[in-house]
Amino acid sequence: MILQKKTGNQLIVKPESGESLKIIPLGGLEEVGRNMTVFEYGSDIVILDMGLQFPEEDMPGIDYVIPNISYLKGKEKNIKGVILSHGHLDHIGAAPILLRELNYPLTIGRDLTLALVKRRMEDFEKNSARKLKTLRINSTRDRLTLGKLKIEFFEVEHSIMDAVGVIIKTPYETIIHPGDWTMEKHPMNRAPLTYNHLAKLPSPRILMLESLGSTDARHSKVTEEEMYENLFGLIRSAEGRVIIGTFASQVSRIGEIIKYSESIGKKVFLDGYSMKMNVGIAKDLGYIKAHRDTLVPIPEVGKFPSDKIVVICTGAQGEDNAVLNRIINDEHRYLKIKKDDTIIFSSSVIPGNERTVQKLKDKLYRKCDNVIHTDILDVHISGHSGVKEIQEILKQVKPDYFLPVYANHYFLKEAAKLAVGAGIKKEKIFVLDNGSQLEFRRGQARLLPQKADTGYVFVDGLGIGDIPDLVIKDRQLMSDDGIMVVVSLIDKKTQKLKQDSDVISRGFVYMKESKELIQEVRRKIRETVEKYAKKSHSHQAVPEVNGNGDNFLKNMLRDEISDFLYYKTQRRPMVIPVIIRV
Repeated sequence: MILQKKTGNQLIVKPESGESLKIIPLGGLEEVGRNMTVFEYGSDIVILDMGLQFPEEDMPGIDYVIPNISYLKGKEKNIKGVILSHGHLDHIGAAPILLRELNYPLTIGRDLTLALVKRRMEDFEKNSARKLKTLRINSTRDRLTLGKLKIEFFEVEHSIMDAVGVIIKTPYETIIHPGDWTMEKHPMNRAPLTYNHLAKLPSPRILMLESLGSTDARHSKVTEEEMYENLFGLIRSAEGRVIIGTFASQVSRIGEIIKYSESIGKKVFLDGYSMKMNVGIAKDLGYIKAHRDTLVPIPEVGKFPSDKIVVICTGAQGEDNAVLNRIINDEHRYLKIKKDDTIIFSSSVIPGNERTVQKLKDKLYRKCDNVIHTDILDVHISGHSGVKEIQEILKQVKPDYFLPVYANHYFLKEAAKLAVGAGIKKEKIFVLDNGSQLEFRRGQARLLPQKADTGYVFVDGLGIGDIPDLVIKDRQLMSDDGIMVVVSLIDKKTQKLKQDSDVISRGFVYMKESKELIQEVRRKIRETVEKYAKKSHSHQAVPEVNGNGDNFLKNMLRDEISDFLYYKTQRRPMVIPVIIRV
């Protein structure tokens, strides 16, 4: 409830003493991805972003990870809106799942962002997009009221169209959040953006700044115009086909490549599901314009001369099933690498993908003489700003409080150092963890002792959150040392083996070359079963055979065989005993 007091002719609005602002990041502050932040004022909640995190090397079999929304359970009716800053998957990828679980609250975003969310929802669950309640941001002049929170917007530059910065006003605080951002000093066809106007917002101003570039101290980075000059020069001068690997979300860049290719009489072939989907949406919105003869389906690529072909595809991160990897591995139906092709990596390497991308480059260099990437020529500019730009935006906005966000912890710490250098007091800087609860009461901040649950929620096929840590550990164990299955037929009366056990090894040893070890394992199984049989007949603390006897024997076999295999091989495969009583 908001109390109103009249002083003279002026109405002063003050919050009740019990109301405070809580900022609770549910993801994005300990990793790259899974971005989601809860803003709670009194009983009103506004959410910014619902992103996914791509699996790390220690998450075998996992498709992706989404934010844990346990904190929001029971508060669904308090959610006044979900604002999506832009259409990258680390900001919208979890929306189809989380919006459903939160009973489809009002979802707010720009055209491309909302269109990408709707398409992703339909891919996830047919007809689910019909349940979505949306509010379109027409321009940054739009003003919204969500409960007691006032919402405004501002322009930002990023590597996808329709990105938007968000301002959240409470009766006491002003939160400024650009989402992902960059500062292009020499943009094409538009004036440079500045953020000086944000310094005029009411204090205290809380700047939540994406800080992925806080360690990038390069003196200057290539301009947008220079990057396009390099790309267009390669397309123009190529004697063979041009194959460009980039992010499907680089809609603006893809549009410029299509436009230039069309101007010099080349045909463009799009490949990769997300690439074709994103370009199709952008065309429907009028963001990409191309003559109908310019964009040609990939099955027709063989009908055109090599020097008239430009392929734009996914897979520059080395993903197993993406287009570029399939081309390299000769698994693509229509494209085989030729020596005179020009392969261009127009993308940065996502942190954690360095080894995978290097392997992809090695394979390309073996098959092609013209591989171009940013170590050789500036054919990509990042959508994230570096040290100089972070210093500049701090100078322009002049925040009272600073919260570095959307990056690994060490990036956040480095951004905090930059803020100190910009004159912000240390006590006004908060480097939070996922689940931290930062409370502002009447403009004063304090970190609450309790944390929201932000444990991993894994998505694996159709399963959401049904993969516990124990299953992941089992998968890690199997990937490290393999698995051994032992199948034993046990006589119900004597409790002894009817015959030698079957032993199956996968990823541990090659059976044909390890016959002696397998025979020793069989002898060990027989010895263990005989021990069990003696205990059973002498009633030595063995559960009933038809009760938990099988589990008791399985545990004996697992322990004995595991110890034996480690003694023999110094490896610990997962041992799975199977008991069949006859």
